[in-house]
Amino acid sequence: MESPPTGKWKHSLLYLGSIFLILHLLHNLVAHKLLLGNDTVRVKRHPDLPLRFRSDGTFKILQVADMHFGNGMMSRCRDVLESEFEYCSDLNTTRFLKRMLEAEKPDFIAFTGDNIFGPSTADAAESLLEAFGPALESGIPWAAVLGNHDQESTMNRQELMSFISLLDYSVSQINPAAEDPITSVKGGMMTGIDGFGNYNLEVYGAPGSHLMNSSVLNLFFLDSGDRAFIQGVRTYGWIKESQLHWLRSISQGFQGQKWDSEQSADALPPATSPSLAFFHIPIPEIRQLYYKKIVGQFQEGVACSSVNSGVLQTLVSIGDVKAVFIGHDHANDFCGNLDGIWFCYGGGFGYHGYGKAGWPRRARVILAELGKGDKAWMGVETIKTWKRLDDEKLSKVDEQVLWAHQRAR
Repeated sequence: MESPPTGKWKHSLLYLGSIFLILHLLHNLVAHKLLLGNDTVRVKRHPDLPLRFRSDGTFKILQVADMHFGNGMMSRCRDVLESEFEYCSDLNTTRFLKRMLEAEKPDFIAFTGDNIFGPSTADAAESLLEAFGPALESGIPWAAVLGNHDQESTMNRQELMSFISLLDYSVSQINPAAEDPITSVKGGMMTGIDGFGNYNLEVYGAPGSHLMNSSVLNLFFLDSGDRAFIQGVRTYGWIKESQLHWLRSISQGFQGQKWDSEQSADALPPATSPSLAFFHIPIPEIRQLYYKKIVGQFQEGVACSSVNSGVLQTLVSIGDVKAVFIGHDHANDFCGNLDGIWFCYGGGFGYHGYGKAGWPRRARVILAELGKGDKAWMGVETIKTWKRLDDEKLSKVDEQVLWAHQRAR
């Protein structure tokens, strides 16, 4: 009787052990490769949605225009007093944003373009994370559009809006969802619309009110482009007809919506809920405000496109947009009225962007307030605005009423 092949049996165990060890090492290696910046992959944090008014009938928006964020501590301030320059950097912009969030406690933040300054940005994604950092930490819902400098680094405009839409608490969209049957669709998103960052957000009534499931304020975001050439001459971008077509379609949809027939008459919103619009580059008609009464300061020429695409006429025709909030011209911070619509600059926010030495950086606040009937909240009754200066006291200036609903008598 032959003895069992013990040598082969031992070799088989060693072989199986080796395979197990290799698989274990491969598992650890793959797991390590799935790390991003030494942090494990995680799901985006979403804000509580839908956007809605507070139980006290208010909804507050912080507009942040032209942060011009670069590379953090390495990006020095522009146009500040000599006594402020030595230790001044992008971190001053971050500090200002944190101060504003703490002081005003907004319900929503609107970043209106030139969020980063591409030529000073080594990595667009890293700069965006730093620029929006206080918003990401706050848990407050926020949205952004692009300016003319955001794409001058390592990401194009579509990549930028895609990245922004994936950040924590962002409600930004690359482009609107495909709801218009005449518009081409790809992946559930409109493709027959110019630019990236065209979308609308609805703000619902106060919790527990008759309007808690109804949109009472609409926020439109539009991509005003960056640069273009017209007959060989370089100019700024503009809002195109495809975007205006989308805006008209959305507005008509809001005007045609039906309200709950069981709601009392004084609880109903106006026939058309008011809307606000946000984009970066001003329209040509803003120049006319130099000769009209304004609230704030008109300190530099309006840098707009040589093309007038009919934005003002469209806004007037749809009737629901009561105010437009823009950026781009950092030394302008005024509000002025054109054909019944207020156009308001945010004023330069960021320290790496140009400004005026001795003229504090600033931010705009927008407050919408619901009217109150005998038994329930009504629709939006007033829209107000003011600015805060980045000085010792966060001085509040230029408070004004932009719109007030006229009740039927």
